[in-house]
Amino acid sequence: MPVVSRKGRAMPESPIRKLAPYAEKAAKEGKHIFHLNIGQPDIKTPVEALDAVRNHKLDILAYSHSAGFESFRKKLAGYYAKHDITITSDDILVTTGGSEALIFTMGSITDPGDEIIVPEPFYANYYSFSTQSTVKVVPVISKIDDGFALPSIKNFEKLITPKTKAILICNPGNPTGYLYSKEEIKQLSALATKYDLFLISDEVYREFVYDNSEHYSILQEKELKDHAIVVDSVSKRYSMCGARIGCIVSKNKNVMETAMKFAQARLSPPTLAQIASEAALDAPESYYKNTVAKYKQRRNTLIEGLRRIPGVKVAIPQGAFYCIAELPVIDANHFATWLLDEFHVDKQTVMVAPASGFYSSPNEGLNQVRIAYVLNRRDLKKAIAILAVALEKYATVEPLIVEESNYST
Repeated sequence: MPVVSRKGRAMPESPIRKLAPYAEKAAKEGKHIFHLNIGQPDIKTPVEALDAVRNHKLDILAYSHSAGFESFRKKLAGYYAKHDITITSDDILVTTGGSEALIFTMGSITDPGDEIIVPEPFYANYYSFSTQSTVKVVPVISKIDDGFALPSIKNFEKLITPKTKAILICNPGNPTGYLYSKEEIKQLSALATKYDLFLISDEVYREFVYDNSEHYSILQEKELKDHAIVVDSVSKRYSMCGARIGCIVSKNKNVMETAMKFAQARLSPPTLAQIASEAALDAPESYYKNTVAKYKQRRNTLIEGLRRIPGVKVAIPQGAFYCIAELPVIDANHFATWLLDEFHVDKQTVMVAPASGFYSSPNEGLNQVRIAYVLNRRDLKKAIAILAVALEKYATVEPLIVEESNYST
């Protein structure tokens, strides 16, 4: 029988989606699942975006330019200007989601065997994209006790080799919700210029910052002109995950010309989704303010609830809509499966994402989960209450599992 590629075998399963069969089984058994496992916002998409699609006058759904609509890119440049980022439409390449932006970026700046340093825990698909690009992810670990702050620059420097091409961050972070400070960005900027590296920043959660904090983009660092590459997306900002529209933003002309060749190979980003995304930029400022206010309330509800559960440790996220929680369990993968397969409270249970899938270092995050606070506050409170009952029940189950595992080995 023909065999699949080594690359294919090396592709990791999604820690967010791998439990889907258990969730489907639980749903068939009549259980209601509170989904804390995936960052699918429940906020309504701007009506401007939906109306633009409903009311389009197209007779032919044709290809767009490989870089995306020029009108869209010009409006995007105006959007960035409001965030103190000075770029032109030529510095923007529209992609099929932020995922494609990252894949194009890796393809444009790395060769097989090259290395990218990434603070972990990190968005799990970074590891998938690097596997596709035959690039090695080199992790530098951040700790829950430090709130997942930027690790020491000395820790980064120790990892730099002749194969190192870039440092990749997510700001604010998925899965941690950590927001890098201006000073931390400046430290990374100095490091990138010192060693002539690219600094890639995934900034898809730019608007989602709390407690009067401010997001500081790597594109605001003038010294990074040739080093900075931003990955962006409309998915979270406008609750348009299904549109699959993102972009690469960089002033490095060689990077953009190279990325364009990848863009030409896939022909063009989706036309109707670009129409929706361009129109979404006309959403009023109140759309952002109301959305961020809702997520801040949800964050507070979640953190307060988790901190009342004995044995749970959680860092307060300053951005995005995720947090990492450390649970009083040995194996969060088993616990997450057990929640769906064996546990319920009045036919209700909770789905979480085991955090070990957000680490590439072995044996890290084994007792942690990522929680996405994308539910309304009422449902969040129910989910937290169910999680508390589950942890109390699991405390009586887990010793039996460990004993059985030790006996079998």
